[in-house]
Amino acid sequence: MAETFVNVWDALEDGSETAANLKLRSELMVEITHIIRKNNWTQREAAKRCGVTQPRMSDLMQGKMAKFSLDALVNMATAMGWKVELLVHAG
Repeated sequence: MAETFVNVWDALEDGSETAANLKLRSELMVEITHIIRKNNWTQREAAKRCGVTQPRMSDLMQGKMAKFSLDALVNMATAMGWKVELLVHAG
């Protein structure tokens, strides 16, 4: 019988803490990328708005999640003027 998971990160990672961190980071990366594309910003413009370099923005746009901590992504979203909220509930 096949094992089922709530999300892909639970399937890929043994520890639920790591899976939760990966899930949050991926969601933030998707949202930041969506905002950039929605506003038709160049990587250079997006980098300036986020307070990072253009190569760093390129890494984000290419989905290189290992290069970004949760803190860094929250800082980038906040620098763009977005409010980041976290919902914690019993699993």
